[in-house]
Amino acid sequence: MTTNESAVHFEPGRHDDESTPVKQSPLTVIRAAVVGTVVEYYDFGIYGYMATTIAALFFVSDDPTAALLGTFAAFAVAFFLRVPGGIFFGHIGDKYGRKNALSWTILLMVIATAGIGMLPTYVTLGVWATSVLVLARCLQGFAAGGELGGANAFVSESAPTRWRATQTSMVNTGTYIGSLLASLCALALNSVFTDEQILSWAWRIPFLLSLVIGGVGIWIRSRLDDTPEFKELEDKGETKKLPISELLSTSRGSVVKIILLGALITGGYYIASVYAATYLKTEGGQTSQAAFLSTSLALVLGVITLPISGYMADKYGRKPVLFAGSFASIVLGVPMFMMMAGGSLWQAVVGQSVLFIAVSVVNGASYVTYVEMLKTSVRYSGLALGNNTTNMLLGGTAPFIATYLISLTGNALAPAGYFVFCAVITFVTVFFVTETKGIELKTE
Repeated sequence: MTTNESAVHFEPGRHDDESTPVKQSPLTVIRAAVVGTVVEYYDFGIYGYMATTIAALFFVSDDPTAALLGTFAAFAVAFFLRVPGGIFFGHIGDKYGRKNALSWTILLMVIATAGIGMLPTYVTLGVWATSVLVLARCLQGFAAGGELGGANAFVSESAPTRWRATQTSMVNTGTYIGSLLASLCALALNSVFTDEQILSWAWRIPFLLSLVIGGVGIWIRSRLDDTPEFKELEDKGETKKLPISELLSTSRGSVVKIILLGALITGGYYIASVYAATYLKTEGGQTSQAAFLSTSLALVLGVITLPISGYMADKYGRKPVLFAGSFASIVLGVPMFMMMAGGSLWQAVVGQSVLFIAVSVVNGASYVTYVEMLKTSVRYSGLALGNNTTNMLLGGTAPFIATYLISLTGNALAPAGYFVFCAVITFVTVFFVTETKGIELKTE
């Protein structure tokens, strides 16, 4: 076999004959989904990892806690825009194709993130700077609303039934890698520059980097074709005029299960990653470098855990994996937060990593379960609406609620209660989910 014969290459619209489209390899599909998700979650996460710096530059206050609450409030606001963003991009994805929707999500995210990096601070524009920052966060939220659900639909519809959970779990490595890149960028920034340099100009660097990684993501996704499932639906003329209406009239129960099942991988995720970076500094006595190092190690372990979880879900079923991860989170939530507040670096790393691994076990089996609940014509819309509703209710508000709980109670372990609460919701919901291992995806 020659090199040219063995290479996998795809050109949209190209055909070997009049009726047979050139098939995209699973690697091509997964790569495009993961790279795009990396871009989205780097852009979305860098704001959270730069929270204390943003608080000083845009939420000026004599009370540092009030400024941090303002920063996390703006972080949370973006999540409320994820629901309309999910409905909008879900409509495009179910009616006009997954590829079209996923290309636009990256473009809008890059515009919003780079815009933050170019924004004058409170010293220059006063309250207008804060207002424009919040608007940019809203645009980020709107764009993020169409990303993860769409990427999971894209990969799952192209994956063989036997390996659907494994391949779908790879999409979520993109969310972790994006957050990891954001964490490493924040770590590098705090290691290379002084506090004065960061506050003066260097804080802009992580936001402007979005132009580079976003350009790569847009280029890769532009070379994709749509999924076989969607193309078959389109060829038959069975796409819905208003997918969200069809979804709510035929699949409300599935959407509710997705919302509840996702409690741990949204609320728990943001507590164990984005908020934990701040928690380790404010409550654990860690330096910025130590906090970002711990978060980066936790994210690396999460990336490793996801495909293992997906493989286990393909081998043993979705429900056993979901039960195991959520139960571990309930049992270990408080002890691991006690370690994170213990003061030593090794305690911080172990505590955060264990929490994040438990979340990742659930995450690796969750999205394939969502996908298998929904039919093709409303799959993108259902994933986007369910996932983003959970993100709005439990995910985006998590850092704000955790900070507020400590302020209200004076108890450094209060955020552990929120983490366990999210885990309990997921654990109970699994009882009401039908095992979907080995089924064919629903068409109608």
